[in-house]
Amino acid sequence: MSNTPSDFANTAAEAIRDLNHATQSIKGELTYPGDAYEVVASLKVLTQRLPQSFEQLSRFLRDLDESGAVTADYGDPGEHLAEARSALASGVLVAQTLAEFLDHAHNSLAPLGYDIGA
Repeated sequence: MSNTPSDFANTAAEAIRDLNHATQSIKGELTYPGDAYEVVASLKVLTQRLPQSFEQLSRFLRDLDESGAVTADYGDPGEHLAEARSALASGVLVAQTLAEFLDHAHNSLAPLGYDIGA
Protein backbone atom coordinates (compact mmCIF):
# COMPACT_ATOMS: atom_id res chain seq x y z
CA MET A 1 0.00 0.00 0.00
CA SER A 2 1.33 3.40 -0.87
CA ASN A 3 1.02 6.37 1.43
CA THR A 4 -0.36 9.19 -0.70
CA PRO A 5 -2.86 11.71 0.63
CA SER A 6 -5.50 10.11 -1.58
CA ASP A 7 -4.73 6.67 -0.12
CA PHE A 8 -5.13 7.98 3.42
CA ALA A 9 -8.43 9.68 2.54
CA ASN A 10 -9.71 6.49 0.91
CA THR A 11 -8.70 4.45 3.96
CA ALA A 12 -10.55 6.88 6.23
CA ALA A 13 -13.64 6.72 4.01
CA GLU A 14 -13.61 2.92 4.09
CA ALA A 15 -13.13 2.95 7.87
CA ILE A 16 -16.25 5.11 8.22
CA ARG A 17 -18.12 2.72 5.92
CA ASP A 18 -17.08 -0.15 8.20
CA LEU A 19 -18.16 1.89 11.23
CA ASN A 20 -21.57 2.49 9.63
CA HIS A 21 -21.98 -1.26 9.24
CA ALA A 22 -20.73 -2.03 12.75
CA THR A 23 -23.14 0.43 14.38
CA GLN A 24 -26.25 -1.06 12.77
CA SER A 25 -28.50 -2.27 15.57
CA ILE A 26 -28.95 -5.63 13.85
CA LYS A 27 -25.22 -6.29 14.21
CA GLY A 28 -25.38 -6.04 18.00
CA GLU A 29 -21.84 -4.71 18.29
CA LEU A 30 -22.91 -1.85 20.56
CA THR A 31 -23.96 -3.09 23.98
CA TYR A 32 -23.14 -0.57 26.69
CA PRO A 33 -23.27 3.23 26.95
CA GLY A 34 -19.48 3.10 27.15
CA ASP A 35 -19.43 1.66 23.63
CA ALA A 36 -21.14 4.77 22.30
CA TYR A 37 -18.92 6.96 24.49
CA GLU A 38 -15.77 5.49 22.93
CA VAL A 39 -17.07 5.75 19.36
CA VAL A 40 -18.18 9.34 19.83
CA ALA A 41 -14.80 10.20 21.36
CA SER A 42 -12.98 8.83 18.33
CA LEU A 43 -15.32 10.59 15.90
CA LYS A 44 -14.76 13.82 17.81
CA VAL A 45 -10.99 13.48 17.37
CA LEU A 46 -11.46 12.68 13.70
CA THR A 47 -13.52 15.83 13.14
CA GLN A 48 -11.08 17.94 15.16
CA ARG A 49 -8.33 16.88 12.76
CA LEU A 50 -10.22 17.60 9.53
CA PRO A 51 -9.77 21.39 9.55
CA GLN A 52 -6.00 21.03 9.30
CA SER A 53 -6.36 18.79 6.24
CA PHE A 54 -8.81 21.21 4.62
CA GLU A 55 -6.57 24.20 5.31
CA GLN A 56 -3.50 22.42 3.91
CA LEU A 57 -5.42 21.40 0.79
CA SER A 58 -6.53 25.01 0.38
CA ARG A 59 -2.94 26.26 0.64
CA PHE A 60 -1.90 23.69 -1.96
CA LEU A 61 -4.64 24.93 -4.29
CA ARG A 62 -3.57 28.56 -3.70
CA ASP A 63 0.00 27.63 -4.62
CA LEU A 64 -1.23 25.87 -7.76
CA ASP A 65 -3.20 28.95 -8.71
CA GLU A 66 -0.18 31.19 -8.19
CA SER A 67 1.96 28.88 -10.34
CA GLY A 68 -0.26 29.52 -13.35
CA ALA A 69 0.18 25.89 -14.41
CA VAL A 70 -3.43 24.78 -13.94
CA THR A 71 -5.78 24.30 -16.87
CA ALA A 72 -9.51 23.60 -16.92
CA ASP A 73 -11.79 21.73 -19.33
CA TYR A 74 -14.04 24.79 -19.23
CA GLY A 75 -14.05 28.19 -17.56
CA ASP A 76 -11.27 29.95 -15.73
CA PRO A 77 -9.03 27.61 -13.70
CA GLY A 78 -8.51 30.36 -11.12
CA GLU A 79 -12.26 30.58 -10.55
CA HIS A 80 -12.54 26.82 -10.09
CA LEU A 81 -9.65 26.88 -7.63
CA ALA A 82 -11.19 29.81 -5.75
CA GLU A 83 -14.52 27.97 -5.50
CA ALA A 84 -12.78 24.86 -4.20
CA ARG A 85 -10.85 26.91 -1.64
CA SER A 86 -14.04 28.64 -0.53
CA ALA A 87 -15.77 25.29 -0.10
CA LEU A 88 -12.82 23.98 1.91
CA ALA A 89 -12.97 27.07 4.15
CA SER A 90 -16.66 26.33 4.74
CA GLY A 91 -15.71 22.73 5.44
CA VAL A 92 -13.36 23.94 8.18
CA LEU A 93 -16.24 25.73 9.89
CA VAL A 94 -18.58 22.77 9.50
CA ALA A 95 -15.98 20.35 10.88
CA GLN A 96 -15.33 22.64 13.85
CA THR A 97 -19.06 22.85 14.53
CA LEU A 98 -19.43 19.09 14.21
CA ALA A 99 -16.54 18.57 16.63
CA GLU A 100 -18.28 20.86 19.13
CA PHE A 101 -21.51 18.84 18.86
CA LEU A 102 -19.62 15.58 19.24
CA ASP A 103 -17.85 17.01 22.28
CA HIS A 104 -21.25 17.79 23.77
CA ALA A 105 -22.51 14.27 22.99
CA HIS A 106 -19.33 12.78 24.45
CA ASN A 107 -19.71 14.77 27.66
CA SER A 108 -23.39 13.79 27.88
CA LEU A 109 -22.48 10.10 27.64
CA ALA A 110 -19.74 10.33 30.28
CA PRO A 111 -21.89 9.72 33.38
CA LEU A 112 -23.82 6.79 31.94
CA GLY A 113 -23.47 3.19 33.00
CA TYR A 114 -25.36 -0.05 32.34
CA ASP A 115 -27.63 -1.73 34.84
CA ILE A 116 -27.13 -5.46 34.32
CA GLY A 117 -30.16 -6.13 36.53
CA ALA A 118 -32.58 -4.34 34.19
